[in-house]
Amino acid sequence: DINDNSPSFKESEVEERISETTAPGSRFPLARAHDPDSGRNSLQSSELSGDEHFSLAVQAGPGGDQRPELVLAKALDREEAAFHELVLRAIDGGDPARTGTARIRVTVLDANDNAPVFSQAEYTVRVPEDVPVGSVLVSLTATDADEGINGHVKYSLKKEADTAIFQLDSETGAISLLRSLDFEEGDYYQLEVQAKDGGGLSDTAKVTITVTDINDNAPVISVRSALSEISEDAPAGAVVALLHVHDRDSEANGKVLCSLIGSIPFRLEKSFDDYYRVVTARELDREQVSEYNVTVRAADGGSPALQSSAVLALRVLDVNDNAPVFAQERYSARLAENNAAGALVLTVRATDADWGQNARVRYRLSEGRVRGAPLSSYVSVQAETGALYALRSFDYEEVRELELWVRAEDGGAPALSSNVSVRLLIADENDNAPQVLYPPAAPSAAGSGGGGWSGVELAPRSSEAGALPAGSLTRWLVLAVAAVCCLFVGFLLLLLALRLRRWRRERLPAAESGGLRGVPVSHFVGIDGVRAFLQSYSHEVSLTADSRKSQLRLSGGSCCDTLPARPAPDEPAPLLGEEDPA
Repeated sequence: DINDNSPSFKESEVEERISETTAPGSRFPLARAHDPDSGRNSLQSSELSGDEHFSLAVQAGPGGDQRPELVLAKALDREEAAFHELVLRAIDGGDPARTGTARIRVTVLDANDNAPVFSQAEYTVRVPEDVPVGSVLVSLTATDADEGINGHVKYSLKKEADTAIFQLDSETGAISLLRSLDFEEGDYYQLEVQAKDGGGLSDTAKVTITVTDINDNAPVISVRSALSEISEDAPAGAVVALLHVHDRDSEANGKVLCSLIGSIPFRLEKSFDDYYRVVTARELDREQVSEYNVTVRAADGGSPALQSSAVLALRVLDVNDNAPVFAQERYSARLAENNAAGALVLTVRATDADWGQNARVRYRLSEGRVRGAPLSSYVSVQAETGALYALRSFDYEEVRELELWVRAEDGGAPALSSNVSVRLLIADENDNAPQVLYPPAAPSAAGSGGGGWSGVELAPRSSEAGALPAGSLTRWLVLAVAAVCCLFVGFLLLLLALRLRRWRRERLPAAESGGLRGVPVSHFVGIDGVRAFLQSYSHEVSLTADSRKSQLRLSGGSCCDTLPARPAPDEPAPLLGEEDPA
């Protein structure tokens, strides 16, 4: 036998549940490891690691087998550690030794070994005599380290007399008031509260409630004068209201302290004696806050302090301090030519943060000229809505785009304004038919429906077939066509030479058979032993008296029996440019 098997456990993870009251020395049998090897290569020893609370004992069975046992070496405490993770290792006697492991998770079961404990041994609370009935005076808290029913705590009052005035919530420990207190009847109460868990263990705490006399007169605020409106450009320090504060109580209970509630742009200043004034602390902004409810609070020095408040409603009047703002930084639109006069192009929109007349926005065009004519003769803007209309039918061949500015102006005095750029693009339409420049059209005869064409040319009687008429315009046309044909033939020759040069560099073998498979020999031309495709081209030339409208078009579709040529990496770019031949 060789040591080719490691010890193994039937279950790699084992869970044990042990009560925290289990006495040290208690034993718990563990699963045995199995090693199919024999002799010294079989299972020889076991080890336990992971926790000081447990140790490992190995008992020998009747057949000499090992029976591991988990021994509790130290008392458990669930409140200290609810779980213990252990590792059981089985080792054989081979060289090298093989091992097998099993994880043991020990869950500590709770026992009612902890009594409830109050957070304080004595609670002291002071309450005024006018505290409302039902108010919670104090909340007691007791904790139990156990879990489940052993850790569930309930509260109770030990004296029956206390239950006539106070009520104790058995679940939360909150003490609330059942009836009104009277300082003159009693100013001191001492309660004894018991906390008991589900196992019968308990703890007690004392609660001392002291009733204090109340400050029963609140300060009175009188508004002697106040503004209801203020301009947003009022300077800092402007007086808004004049107040008088009085408290009928004496000493500390009659001493009044006034303040403003909230973060507002106002402050309170004392004038003399019990008189105060409310003034602006900084400049106002109606666009941020248009109305203020200024709350003045007066509190006396009683314990607890009584207070009263007065609210000053103040409306902020608008000042024209905001210019109109357009919804977009710039506008653009496309309009097809031959549009109907009065067509809507687009609508610009601007808003003004001011109010009323200051926020009323009107639109108008900035001055400008187009092709010598005023801009206002091309487009107009509706003053109220900002709608931009075309006043005439546009012709793409005359005007292709318009750049204009629209001004938005508010109704303030002085008025504020802002401008926005508007770009109007005229879209072309196929609205022009081709014109025959030669021969010229004949004047229409009186009473006829329209003019005809004077297609009359004088030619000598001796003219042969194929001869041109001798018109000057025709002569120039013929010369132009001839020049273009010469240029085109030269271009073809140059292109052919470049292709031959490239093919020569590639050293393509000549086709000894006289042609490629499927291509007739007649479609080849031989030069210096190199056979190349002969490519035919067709072209169309259109010339007019206006040279800007002349066109030369190469028709790629008319090529036949050609192979596409890929330019060599070291060859120059093709002679044909990327731009339109026209």
